[in-house]
Amino acid sequence: MISEKDFILNNYTLSVENGSFQWSAPSNIALVKYWGKKDHQIPANPSISFTLNNCKTITKLTFEKKINDGKFSFDLLFEGQPKEDFKPKIQKFFERIFEYCPFLKDFHFTIDTQNTFPHSSGIASSASGMAALAINIMSLEKVLNPTISEDYFNQKASFLARLGSGSACRSIKGNIVVWGNHAEISGSSDLFGVEFPSSVHENFKNYQDTILLVDKGEKQVSSTVGHDLMFGHPFAEQRFSQAHHNLSAIKNVLENGDVEHFIKIVESEALTLHAMMMTSMPYFILMKPNTLEIINKIWKFRNNTQTSVCFTLDAGANVHVLYPESTKEKVLQFIKNELVGYCQNGQYICDEIGNGAVNCN
Repeated sequence: MISEKDFILNNYTLSVENGSFQWSAPSNIALVKYWGKKDHQIPANPSISFTLNNCKTITKLTFEKKINDGKFSFDLLFEGQPKEDFKPKIQKFFERIFEYCPFLKDFHFTIDTQNTFPHSSGIASSASGMAALAINIMSLEKVLNPTISEDYFNQKASFLARLGSGSACRSIKGNIVVWGNHAEISGSSDLFGVEFPSSVHENFKNYQDTILLVDKGEKQVSSTVGHDLMFGHPFAEQRFSQAHHNLSAIKNVLENGDVEHFIKIVESEALTLHAMMMTSMPYFILMKPNTLEIINKIWKFRNNTQTSVCFTLDAGANVHVLYPESTKEKVLQFIKNELVGYCQNGQYICDEIGNGAVNCN
């Protein structure tokens, strides 16, 4: 069993004066949701997600050796411009991971990051952003300690990303990723994401995700606050149990290709996530009227045409429309005809399953 101690870098003999790396890391969309966490970003229940392909963060990490004065030193650029309000989050991330990456105070870093999706689009960039930064840091560790294996490299990148943003650990490697201990998923861990270990049915290969941007504003309740409200939540234990059950069910579905059952699990999970928000204390609603309009339109279209299309939601108002590649033309026409009017400025993003982080050097 791998523990946190296995990720502590104790001995590294090599040194490097300066250099740079560049990686892209995608966002991901959970099918079975993680909501509620323990200390050190440990999930209260396991989750499984599709890794996306087009919605990603591209981060260049440039480093220069400095005298170790006991402080972290870094500049942060977003799309080429200094971004001071992002810096506290990076500072906190460095503090969390320093025990595992003691070389961080030996360098001055310039972190230059950009997203392929519109900033403030309502798409969470913390997962892709933290994953991209974590894997860049692992590239530096690999220079200092070339003996580490590819598996260890990816595991530790996922482990570090989790300490920045929980769901970021699902954006490192694999097109379907499980995070959190689960009895039926071999190698699963609360510490990092693992690639879905079973064979995936053809029905779920290259699955499509069109993201409808219903509301691009700042969420009134942050995910961190939302997770904390699961402490003492009247339905928390039932929810955690349900997530384990649904992960078992979706594992079977992904193996046997039962799209109908997939739809039931995924939509139920999305609505359960928002039900937990509406029944916490204080309670809150992140869905907007247009979110509900879109859901009802999807149900009606599916019922009338027998097309395998469904929705999921993250902790916000936007709707992820999921469907097999074989129905792409039909579903996109439906989106253009009936759903675009509910999107802010008519904006939506076409995405599909991807494979994780990519080295851009």
